[in-house]
Amino acid sequence: MAPDLQKSAKIRRQPKQARSQERVNRILDVAEQLFIEVGYDQTTTRAIATRAEVPVGTLYQFFPDKEALLKALADRYFEQEYHLFAQLHAAMADAPIAEYVDRVVDAFDQFATDHPGYRAVLNHLIDLMTVADARNLDEYDQQILVILARFLAQRNTSLTLEKCELIAMTTIKVVNELLWLSLTRDRAFQHQIIAETKTLLTAYLQTYQIE
Repeated sequence: MAPDLQKSAKIRRQPKQARSQERVNRILDVAEQLFIEVGYDQTTTRAIATRAEVPVGTLYQFFPDKEALLKALADRYFEQEYHLFAQLHAAMADAPIAEYVDRVVDAFDQFATDHPGYRAVLNHLIDLMTVADARNLDEYDQQILVILARFLAQRNTSLTLEKCELIAMTTIKVVNELLWLSLTRDRAFQHQIIAETKTLLTAYLQTYQIE
């Protein structure tokens, strides 16, 4: 879950064949590994191409520069997070709101923990963002907003859809900011922030009789 980067995250040429898609995935996997190992600034497109065992010209067919690789990796993470949310939401749609919040926040926290490249990629991505980027939701957060707004409307039919969308957007922004904050220090701090996030969100949603 992160700010709007969809227009700039598109790769130069969309792979049409399975073999081309496998090559793109291999390039992205290697780029992610190198960003973790040596850092974004020290990684070169030539080093990525060499480890991925593709000509550097082939890499440039899909990705015009290293920034495009970074944004494509972030987009892949956002898509995975969206599918994670959609599946969990379907399973938890009838659960009490405190349990729902607990499971969803834990799932996103675990996702970040299980993907060591997540922090490396998003940390540099934030450095590239403009203020305008930060104001918006990315494509996948927008899809989460739609699902969450409908969920809220079902839980409290007295709320207008517009109000539910506002509550959903606030919820997403809070989760984004606090989960990112949780990754900035040690695991003990991370656990504390996760707990506070759950408390905050549960109380906020219960204010609107979302139980």
